[in-house]
Amino acid sequence: MVPNLKGRSFLNLEDFTKEEILYLIELSANLKANKKSGIRSHSLKGKNIVIIFDKPSTRTRCAFEVAAYDEGGNITFLSNSHIGLKESIEDTAIVLGRMYDGIGYRGYDHSIVEDLAQYSRIPVWNGLTDQQHPTQTLATFLTLKEKLPNKPLNKLKLVFVGDGSNNVCTSLIIGCAKLGMQINILAPQQLYPDKELIKKANMITSYTHANINYTSNIAEAVKDVDAIYTDVWVSIGEEEKFEERIKLLTQFQVNKMMIEKTNNNDVLFMHCLPAYHDIKTKVGLEVYNKYGIKEMEVTDEVFRSNNSTVFDEAENRVHTIKALMVATIGCL
Repeated sequence: MVPNLKGRSFLNLEDFTKEEILYLIELSANLKANKKSGIRSHSLKGKNIVIIFDKPSTRTRCAFEVAAYDEGGNITFLSNSHIGLKESIEDTAIVLGRMYDGIGYRGYDHSIVEDLAQYSRIPVWNGLTDQQHPTQTLATFLTLKEKLPNKPLNKLKLVFVGDGSNNVCTSLIIGCAKLGMQINILAPQQLYPDKELIKKANMITSYTHANINYTSNIAEAVKDVDAIYTDVWVSIGEEEKFEERIKLLTQFQVNKMMIEKTNNNDVLFMHCLPAYHDIKTKVGLEVYNKYGIKEMEVTDEVFRSNNSTVFDEAENRVHTIKALMVATIGCL
């Protein structure tokens, strides 16, 4: 039976069942195949969508806009609004709920996206908050499904390397727990996930039989994994933590040696982007001039290797966000 997600918000993966998550992944794959074949279903025709971004964005904003246009929807990028400044989130949400069919939000505190959903009374999709990044996890799962078609997702073994407390890792843990997957969190103990998050994940694994491990042992964590996932060491708004994170995480850099320790020549390398793998950016050059390092969470060698799926995963943001919008406000 196809799950009915009409009218649902997508704020985090905790609110969705295994069957609903798998349905969204399958729908994403179908919509991607349709696009590649030149098929447009126009399932968002006549639908109006607003996206509110309080944090900078490349992939997430482009994914929302392209996804909407592909299916015939209209989209507004809202910037310089009164939200949270001259007007409460509640009041703004009520107004937007009377004008639009759905809201995409990318910003800071998770309570903002919750308030938007509560008061707008239309589907709200979380494009990233400080605590969660669930649309990224959907793109990760679609990429794994494509790259490892002979293995069901619940038979895969992943490792997340680096800041185990960040929003990408948080959502990945919950997603893997829901689907019954194995994931190892490889991080220094100071950057293990929040205890409440671990508690939630453990509750989920009690009935899905997922396997989640937390360790600082590199060899133990990466052995025989199907994919290595990492993210930047310093998230947006944490720029003052560069020196601290470099000291904590340099030993956890994804490099050729770590790839070799997996005992899997075909291990996938995954990253949500942007990545500090060279000094071709302003921030990368500043870090190099201050700390003398050209590469942080991943080496350029691994980033550009045949193991890397980073640009496939980036493209899949479009198809998974499209699936969310089609499933919750569209006409299938």
